[in-house]
Amino acid sequence: MKGSFFLKSFFLLILGFGFITAGMAQKETKLLRQGNTLYKQGKYKDAEMSYRKALETNKGSVKGQFNLADAMYKQKNFDESSRIFGSLADSKLDKETKAHVLHNLGNSYLEAHQYDKSIYAYKQSLLNSPQDKDTKYNLEYAKAMLKKQQQQQQQNKNQQNKDQQKKDQQQKQDQQNSNKDQQKKNQPDQKKISKEDAERMLEALKNDEKKTLEKVKKQKASVQQANIEKDW
Repeated sequence: MKGSFFLKSFFLLILGFGFITAGMAQKETKLLRQGNTLYKQGKYKDAEMSYRKALETNKGSVKGQFNLADAMYKQKNFDESSRIFGSLADSKLDKETKAHVLHNLGNSYLEAHQYDKSIYAYKQSLLNSPQDKDTKYNLEYAKAMLKKQQQQQQQNKNQQNKDQQKKDQQQKQDQQNSNKDQQKKNQPDQKKISKEDAERMLEALKNDEKKTLEKVKKQKASVQQANIEKDW
């Protein structure tokens, strides 16, 4: 399964690196080979089942675990492939094998967009195989993706702050509108009282005017009466 991420092949570890010992049971060997054949045919789910059966025969099989993780990777189950590769990376392996495991662990994390973890895995792989060009390439790619991810997260944070400010302003405006509506609801009673007062005032003015007119009429009548008496 050694290989790099984008633009380069991702190879299954078939029979190399001395993973199959001379004392391995014939059943395990048969199941592993069957899994490899299925894998080459693109039947990753079937290959997974063969590898799992092989591991039932020999739980400590590095090759079985490695190829199972590869099959999980091909099925895009990156959580499971990273779990298996991570467990293998903690095992006692020769440097070359460990470099391959860590490289593929980095690929699993990369696919899962866990760029910080993939960077760490690639760096650990390079400690065991410093000249590996594929790992160097993937490391730089992971760094670029991490930077892009962080920038996107910052943009999202800024947008969330803007959205929150807009929400707060809207809530403030809604509260102001609510207060205005409440004031309007209270105004009818005031208008009603004012109208009644106005009617009473108008009625009072009418009464005053009537009294004034009557008074004027009386005064005119008195003047006329006086004039009549004087002529006599």
